[in-house]
Amino acid sequence: MKYLMLFLTAFAGFHLTISAQESNNTAKEFQSLADEHRPIPLWFWNNTEVVPAEIKLQLEQIKKAGYGGVSILPFGKDFKPKYLTESYFDAYRASIEEAKNLGLKLHIYDEYGFPSGTAGDINGDGVGRFKQRYPHLTNKRLDKTEFLPKLSASFSVKLQEEGLMAVVAMDSLNYRRIDLSGNIKQGLLTWKVPAGAWKIMAFHCVDAGNSIMDYLDPEAADLYIAMTHEEYFKRFGSYFGNVVEGTFFDEPTMYYAEGRTWTPKFNEKFKKKYGFNPALLYPALWYDIGEETAEARNYLHAFRSELFAEGYIRKVNEWSNKHGVYATGHLDNEEILNAVGTSGDFMKTFKYLDAPGIDKIGGNRPAERFYKLISSAAYNWDKYRVMSETYGDMGNISWNQIFGIAMDQYAKGINTLIPHAVWYNDQKVTFLPELSLRNPLYADSLQIFNDYLTRLNVVLKNDARWLGDVAILYPIQSMQGDHYFDGPLGHYKGGVELPYLDYTDISVNLFDSLGYDHMYLHPEVLDEQCQTKNGKLVMNNKRQHNAFSVIVVPASNTISLSNLNKIQSFAEGGGTVIFSNQLPKQATIKKANASVASILDKMLKMDNVHFIDKPTVKNLETALASVKTPFLLKFEQDALPVIQKERDGKRNLFLANASQESKSPTFVLEGEFSLSSWDPHTGEITENPVGISFDGKTTRVHMELAPFKSIFLIEK
Repeated sequence: MKYLMLFLTAFAGFHLTISAQESNNTAKEFQSLADEHRPIPLWFWNNTEVVPAEIKLQLEQIKKAGYGGVSILPFGKDFKPKYLTESYFDAYRASIEEAKNLGLKLHIYDEYGFPSGTAGDINGDGVGRFKQRYPHLTNKRLDKTEFLPKLSASFSVKLQEEGLMAVVAMDSLNYRRIDLSGNIKQGLLTWKVPAGAWKIMAFHCVDAGNSIMDYLDPEAADLYIAMTHEEYFKRFGSYFGNVVEGTFFDEPTMYYAEGRTWTPKFNEKFKKKYGFNPALLYPALWYDIGEETAEARNYLHAFRSELFAEGYIRKVNEWSNKHGVYATGHLDNEEILNAVGTSGDFMKTFKYLDAPGIDKIGGNRPAERFYKLISSAAYNWDKYRVMSETYGDMGNISWNQIFGIAMDQYAKGINTLIPHAVWYNDQKVTFLPELSLRNPLYADSLQIFNDYLTRLNVVLKNDARWLGDVAILYPIQSMQGDHYFDGPLGHYKGGVELPYLDYTDISVNLFDSLGYDHMYLHPEVLDEQCQTKNGKLVMNNKRQHNAFSVIVVPASNTISLSNLNKIQSFAEGGGTVIFSNQLPKQATIKKANASVASILDKMLKMDNVHFIDKPTVKNLETALASVKTPFLLKFEQDALPVIQKERDGKRNLFLANASQESKSPTFVLEGEFSLSSWDPHTGEITENPVGISFDGKTTRVHMELAPFKSIFLIEK
């Protein structure tokens, strides 16, 4: 025992030494502005011919501005040299070699223009190189053709067999459905119509008429990657993992094909996973089919989203990792509340991506309401980085706006901000602002801003563990259950508005008004990675593990029985559950509907289960006041956006005042903490800041933050 105690003491001392070393290394990188953490902007090669001499001059300026590298984006019909020719790669080689000389990094942007997946068509020179090579592997659309047969008649019609996914007869009186695929002989459908009010629907997967790759098809992804990424690696492989550190895709989406993006192998892959043909489910994509509607839609929409995540996005990530770099990117039109028609399952899209991403661009698009979804996706699937492409098309915004947007993003979990953008031809800028030293509007403070971002990147890396008390169930199952094709909003806006959705309202009110950070939990992660232990809901990830004392269930129509069972177990263990606005009334599987109703009835009788009619700040605050477990952090005055992380057993906090008014936040931390303050604006570290006290149980912090200022509090 004596020797064991000596060993444990020695081990504890060793661990403390390592922790101190890590802390010292972080402080050193924070103050020395380590190059590896500097921001890497998009560098538009726009509507002009790029030449080595100018490349060298601009990269020198990019270095001087405090950037850490570039992600080259060929753009516009007048760009030269011609995309993917040897002359183009010669210009790229000049960039890589000069970047190496300057100590800069480079990310491979995978497209000429955007969205990714055409090799030059949209926002490029109008040439769809992928379609020219692989016309059979471009974007596909699911179409529906309807027939109204006469009662008791013998119905027949000639059908196109190519791309035929299903032929279903449905009685609109009782929703009875019949698979008529066996009634087709040599393209002729014949059927003796029984009594009822029948309609016959034929569903075809057809070419969508654009040049974008089929994002749902891994074969298309492999061939597109071979056309683009692989061509860079053939020429510059020796630079991968040192100069070239990442790849970037831009704006894939499922709103193309009129929001009905599909793929020819859908049925085949569905049957392989679930063991049955989905033909009888297809009418639910357009119509109410009775009690099975939510079940059918959850099957089909969820599987389409899975194919989307496992198609191009997963393939480019796997290719990147195989070649020694990481992958990031973002979707288009991410600010759609019901994202089923645009992004599918928005969180799960990023399950297989190293660095989940979003963009914050102009047009009054409220991306800030969705940052927490992106950072939560990273935490749910244990990712290292969270990316945002930021500032594009906002115009010549002020420095206060630029800093305010950045600190809001980092407080909400983003830790890799990609500035949009530096423009090669600064006389033909399409999307302001132009963020280079050539622009007199920003030249004076650009390096100061990049130094600021560098310090944020140092401390807020995801090798630290996020900490928080509150989980919000991501209501994707309800969105899928209520979504249908050809909705009134049109495909670009998501098609179907679901007025009851309040999950982002809950997030904004918790975070921005009350100062409660939180994580969205994906239903899959709740099922597979979470368990109840000692009154907590424990997420068992390797890096991003966490223990929640509260789970909020947003307004929903549909919830899986497995999710509800897990939430019930949590409540029975003493955890707090808050239902908002609208209780789920059905399960993702019809046969579980009665069980869902029974469980909800039991739960709502429990003292630690609350229902609030609206997720207002006041209602949320009242419900959270009943939580018996102390919060890790709780504001008493002037709540601010705050993120807490833990690195090597030490607490790191980042507080941001992105408003135009000074703030005097006061909050308590459960336990005793000796804190230093790190100023990301100046790099100054203060070992014993004023306003911190310990009362024997909690640490109270009172501080003053000027407008558009932020601060780190780092446990010693």
